[in-house]
Amino acid sequence: MAEQYRNKFTDIVWFVTEDKLFKDEIILEFHSFVRIISGEMKVIQADKSYLFAAGDTLLFPRNQLSAVIKRPKDGRPYKAVVFGLAIERLKTYYTKHKFYSTSPHEQKVKIYDPHPLLESFFVSLLPYFDLKERLPEDIATIKMEEGISILRSIDKDIDSLLTDFSEPGKISLPDFMEKNYMFNMPMKKFAYLTGRSLSTFNRDFKKAYHITPQRWLTQKRLEFAHYTITKNNVKPNDIYLEAGFENLSHFSSAFKRHFGYPPIELVK
Repeated sequence: MAEQYRNKFTDIVWFVTEDKLFKDEIILEFHSFVRIISGEMKVIQADKSYLFAAGDTLLFPRNQLSAVIKRPKDGRPYKAVVFGLAIERLKTYYTKHKFYSTSPHEQKVKIYDPHPLLESFFVSLLPYFDLKERLPEDIATIKMEEGISILRSIDKDIDSLLTDFSEPGKISLPDFMEKNYMFNMPMKKFAYLTGRSLSTFNRDFKKAYHITPQRWLTQKRLEFAHYTITKNNVKPNDIYLEAGFENLSHFSSAFKRHFGYPPIELVK
């Protein structure tokens, strides 16, 4: 049974647990500072994939379109602590602290080596899930400053990411869709990430591709799966999630309708 738990008495930390394979497409409005406790998590982005295991620490940038596959490992469920760096709290922090913008940041997952400050910080968050009354705002502010300060001490380039408060602007729709078609997101999310309203997105999409977005997405995902199975000789149940399908049965039937034969026939 999947669960994402945030104590109602605090809005800065979540505890996530999955006791079976779970996939989701996410795009968060805040940066997520994450410690994996057990299990493993695969993060698939447009140009790169990551695999995280117990003990790993990462910072997941906001507005980052990703497929996330979580699963148990070594007999233990997937568990993680997530510390949310909301934009308003970051703005408050940087009005009081000088920042150093060294270079333009890349909107990619940042991975951190083990460090005593990271260990102590995430251990200190665990008792928050047992709160029976509201976490005082001054303590929440102190904890937020601690988390940001730790990041700044171990990552000298982090300010350029944390002080970027901009929203997605209008970008090339074909360029974005060709890189991100495998993500099974609502159309309004694709529209938002390309800097468009949903109606403008649909109009621009039909102008570029002459078919509906959903039909185009299905075709691209099936072509990606066909290519991957053929090139890497992977089994259909090892690729359907990464291709943007929710279950193997739907993938297999859609594949057969499109190509005229089931995907298993491609496996040598």
